[in-house]
Amino acid sequence: MSKLQSLAPRGSLGLPESRGSQSSPEEARHSLGVLHASYSVSNRAGPWWDLKSGWEQRNRQILKDVSLYVESGQIMCILGSSGSGKTTLLDAMSGRLRRKGTLLGDVYVNGQPLRREQFQDCFSYVLQSDTLLSSLTVRETLHYTALLAIRRGPPGFLQKKVEAVMAELSLSHVAERLIGNYNQGGISSGERRRVSIAAQLLQDPKIMLFDEPTTGLDCMTANQIVALLAELARRNRIVVLTIHQPRSELFQLFDRIAVLSFGELVFCGTPGEMLDFFNGCGYPCPEHSNPFDFCMDLTSVDTQSKEREIETYRRVQMIESAYKKSAIYHKTLENIERTKHLKTLPMIPFKHKDSPGVFSKLGVLLRRVTRNLLRNKLAVMMRLLQNLVMGLFLIFFVLRVQNDVLKGAIQDRVGILYQFVGATPYTGMLNAVNLFPVLRAVSDQESQDGLYHKWQMLLAYVLHVLPFSIVATVLFSSVCYWTLNLYPEVARFGYFSAALLAPHLIGEFLTLVLLGIVQNPNIANSVVALLSIAGVLIGSGFVRNIQEMPIPFKVIGYFTFQKYCSEILVVNEFYGQNFTCGSSNDSVTPHPMCASTQGIQFIEKTCPGATSRFTTNFLALYAFIPVLVSLGIVVFKIRDHFISR
Repeated sequence: MSKLQSLAPRGSLGLPESRGSQSSPEEARHSLGVLHASYSVSNRAGPWWDLKSGWEQRNRQILKDVSLYVESGQIMCILGSSGSGKTTLLDAMSGRLRRKGTLLGDVYVNGQPLRREQFQDCFSYVLQSDTLLSSLTVRETLHYTALLAIRRGPPGFLQKKVEAVMAELSLSHVAERLIGNYNQGGISSGERRRVSIAAQLLQDPKIMLFDEPTTGLDCMTANQIVALLAELARRNRIVVLTIHQPRSELFQLFDRIAVLSFGELVFCGTPGEMLDFFNGCGYPCPEHSNPFDFCMDLTSVDTQSKEREIETYRRVQMIESAYKKSAIYHKTLENIERTKHLKTLPMIPFKHKDSPGVFSKLGVLLRRVTRNLLRNKLAVMMRLLQNLVMGLFLIFFVLRVQNDVLKGAIQDRVGILYQFVGATPYTGMLNAVNLFPVLRAVSDQESQDGLYHKWQMLLAYVLHVLPFSIVATVLFSSVCYWTLNLYPEVARFGYFSAALLAPHLIGEFLTLVLLGIVQNPNIANSVVALLSIAGVLIGSGFVRNIQEMPIPFKVIGYFTFQKYCSEILVVNEFYGQNFTCGSSNDSVTPHPMCASTQGIQFIEKTCPGATSRFTTNFLALYAFIPVLVSLGIVVFKIRDHFISR
């Protein structure tokens, strides 16, 4: 058995495509063959905390010697109970198996074995979960997908293509309705599934794979989806889908039916051949029963008791052995071999690959992300008002800072600055945790479809963040700065706003980097919160005088943005301040706190030399932003590499 070349994509193919044959009325027929595909993974025998079994490796066979053959104009259904390997088989066929196991076998299209970089350009894969942006309409969703997939042609070309696809999938009547989601209004689940299919059709695929397209749909909608897929297959496409508990009415819609049990193929043939095969094995299908249910009962293993498990497993092995000896199986192998040895092999039918450039895609993504956000009132309010709400709590607590040292003139200012430095990164993190995971899921799906790279979605999100963050920071600063009676100078207000914009952006961009590494947003939330607290403690100098810290903490402080932000805010507020200390009628005995009534004294005590580093601190503070964005791009490129494999 030959080792299968890795089924993961690695960029565009760069081979010539047979455009003429694909565009002619009499299109060439294509074939898809899977020959002796096997897949196994090694897992730990026990949980990680069990020292004995946690380090032992146990090999698990997920697919075992699977061979399939299907041609253009045919729709194949893959049946099997949960855990039988249906989705793994689709992943192997489409090149999306992750490199965690050993994959053997070959995938042939038109008799030619596919190379690693060809899978993405050849297959269209619709997952069972719909990853769509809820605040866009159906037409907008498909229009943006077309802009990402196809270079602009003649005037109105893309619009006509979108309208044609919507008409083909009966979506024209809901073209102006929002996609919505399961928690709010929008189109129905069946219509949402058809939008996912339409997005794939825009790239003109000839081979389409569907992972349980009827999941979560009612019986009528599920039947309509399968009938639609059968119609798509009739238009010179190859359609392969996995399905769970299909109705008997769908039996005659499928041209070929494959049955998996514990990763082994126990049958693959036409509906009529399936009934004859099981009848020949001594299991005739009862009249008026669902052939699918009958087949599933025969090929499933009952684990309710040990005796029943052994009995049903032997039955499955007997059926699998009978199939491997049957003429149906040998005909499948012969068809694959025949296409491999044709004198003139047809061209591999690649999807439409005349896609726009990097900057064009970035512009499309930026417009799509911004429009999706602007339609989400709650998200817009959260972006613009989070900092302000935090500031209002501070205003109600402090009201106005005093100028008397004995009444907390210095202490109140330090507390306010501490709160600002600590809270603004956290509000930035909340934005990213709430808004970016949905976009990340969309980019994970669309990047595997070859529309763009994940880092482009990240960069589009970063660019759309900037104007909202600037407006939110200026709004928050305008209210808090003047209400709290901080240093009354317009230039100082500008420095104050600029100093707080940076940590707000840094908090959000740091979260984006973490969301590229970890899948769970709650982990990113916790890590950013801990890093923010540690940064304020070590770098700000508000909690402990930096000069008194151990040398390791001093060194670490230079790598925290809180150090530079705190020094800017301290100089901005205290430089030029002259405080009073009690009234002139007080006792002649001076209060110890009256020794420091000038702002410059507090600056030199807290952060010596900060006045001369004011501009440098701004440059150092804002340097964190491009560094984090660059780091995020690297992380998402690595994520692209691993997820695609």
